[in-house]
Amino acid sequence: MTSFPAKAWPETMRYSPAFHDFDEMRARACKRLPHALFEYIDRGTEAETALSALHEGFGARRIVPRTLNAPSDPNIATRLFSTLRQCPFIIAPTALAGLVAFEGELIMARAAARAGVPFCVATQSSSSIDRIAKYAPDAELWFQLYVWRDREETWRLLERARRAGVTTLLLTVDTPASPKKVHNLHNGFGIPLKPSRRLVWDFIRHPGWVMTVAARYIAQGGLPSYAHYPVQARTSVARSISDPRFALETSFGADFLNELRNRWKGRLLVKGILAPEDGHIAAAAGCDGIVVSSHGGRNHDSAVTPLAALPAIRAAAGPEMAILADSGVRRGSDAAKLIGAGADGVLLGRAPLFGLAAAGQDGVIAAIECVREELRAFLSFSGVSQLTQLRHAVWQDER
Repeated sequence: MTSFPAKAWPETMRYSPAFHDFDEMRARACKRLPHALFEYIDRGTEAETALSALHEGFGARRIVPRTLNAPSDPNIATRLFSTLRQCPFIIAPTALAGLVAFEGELIMARAAARAGVPFCVATQSSSSIDRIAKYAPDAELWFQLYVWRDREETWRLLERARRAGVTTLLLTVDTPASPKKVHNLHNGFGIPLKPSRRLVWDFIRHPGWVMTVAARYIAQGGLPSYAHYPVQARTSVARSISDPRFALETSFGADFLNELRNRWKGRLLVKGILAPEDGHIAAAAGCDGIVVSSHGGRNHDSAVTPLAALPAIRAAAGPEMAILADSGVRRGSDAAKLIGAGADGVLLGRAPLFGLAAAGQDGVIAAIECVREELRAFLSFSGVSQLTQLRHAVWQDER
């Protein structure tokens, strides 16, 4: 196990994670975080049917177990990009981790290194990729890219990621508009943050978060900023960015993918694919893989689920293309079903964030370990000795 100098890391709450699964860590996060921040992470968009579809889809997919073929020690290792990994998980890019815990991205990077999984840093993180790399030198850092309208600034950001040692880039393409989230409007939690009696009372009712997160930032000069934006455009995470050069690009096609492929020499994945045709476009542009994702049910409330979309995408892409998946994964069984449907690896979004809220660095590690052990148990009970065999198992949809 890699050791890290304790003084190099921001302090976080020190207590053991008293949870055993996603539901328990979610409950602890709900108790600790302000209601508005918890709902920002936990909920979806519009009528939130995408969230229910994700969970119902996982619940309905059932495996026919081989009970006379149970392995004594199932292997959950996977080979991804020619590297054998001890498990198929990656911590997904998520904005505002720095509000879940003080210096949240630094904590998550350290936890990822100790858990032996990659950590994907978001464009809109409150700690920069170069700072994260400095504090977590043993972490495998990926970088998620939101493209700015100012292309030259976007290319400078890519160079910054490259210098920080990033070898895997995830281009997010599934946010062509701002999703409608009524709960954020009611809670006054959005960009920009809208102070109100309701929001102030929300903070007062969560003094632990106020003292260990908000107060520490205020003591340093205010709430954290979007660390990857240039100084002249950088602003607090509670305020919108007014400079039009840093508005997010909303339309992508083959031409842009080709240009990005020429500029980025590392591994390139396109995140937000749900149609086989889009997978073809990414492959034709020379991308190394795709992430089949519905953005956690947070963007398009009527989009097909990754679990339903994966078989057709895998069949069209063939066995060689790297395919990752995410959205709505709460348990190891959910991950197993995505892998059985064609994924090579699974990104975890809400689970590490809830673990971070519940118990800091130990909570992130515990969140990954929970899902890892549940995946191993799923293989044992199903009579499957390794992940690749899940694609050849007998599955049924019981809806």
